[in-house]
Amino acid sequence: MTMEWDLLTSGPADARRTALLLPGGFNPARSYAELMAQPALAGIRLVAATLPGHCRAPAPEGYGIGTAARLAGQLAAEQRCDVVVGFSMGANVALEMAVSGAFPGPVVLLGISLSPRDESLFFLTVCRLSGVLGELPSVVLLKLMGSVAKDVRVPPERRAEILADLRSSEPRAMRGILRGYLRYLGEHAGPAERLCAAGVPVWVVHAEKGDGGLTAHERRTLEACPRARVVTIPGASFLLPNEEPQRIAGILLEALAQAA
Repeated sequence: MTMEWDLLTSGPADARRTALLLPGGFNPARSYAELMAQPALAGIRLVAATLPGHCRAPAPEGYGIGTAARLAGQLAAEQRCDVVVGFSMGANVALEMAVSGAFPGPVVLLGISLSPRDESLFFLTVCRLSGVLGELPSVVLLKLMGSVAKDVRVPPERRAEILADLRSSEPRAMRGILRGYLRYLGEHAGPAERLCAAGVPVWVVHAEKGDGGLTAHERRTLEACPRARVVTIPGASFLLPNEEPQRIAGILLEALAQAA
């Protein structure tokens, strides 16, 4: 299965290292603009890819995380990527790439939810209602995107661009994406154990507040995992790639240093 990707690239075409950047749900490739502009990454080739079906990007049949991971694994191979970075829903795709063997290198998981307990009750409710109320919960979620974007720590014009991007997805596609995401979160009884068993270097990164978190058991499991590093960024952040690009750039460089 192949597909046409919506890509944004930066850095030298002949760079020695390449990283694949997977945005969060309903975020396009350009949601990584702040990270891609970091001077510390000037010598790294960065390839940001809008997830299938998000922000009107092409989508295969179905919107499951597993399908997205298989396709992203193909893309990572085509682009000769050394590291995969994923944010939020994109982090779940990166996780699945690692545990399924679709990508064998280091992964950086930003603001990831490993299980339903890591997600907000409101968002879980929207996901669940999408299964019984059709597109209506997605329409409501689109209207509420303004509350998500209003406090993002970027200049006003960039904040308006982020909001427009968040509202650009089609409700029909959103319904499928939300249902697939909820199904994925409940598929595995021990997601932290499963991630550790993948045997690849992994960084699990959250802000202190705003972007979800880990259960106490998940955190203990990952902190005890020899290939995992759990990073907590001080303060509040809802969109880590936009608000903490310098810190994320440093973590990406650590991951690249461990790539084969």
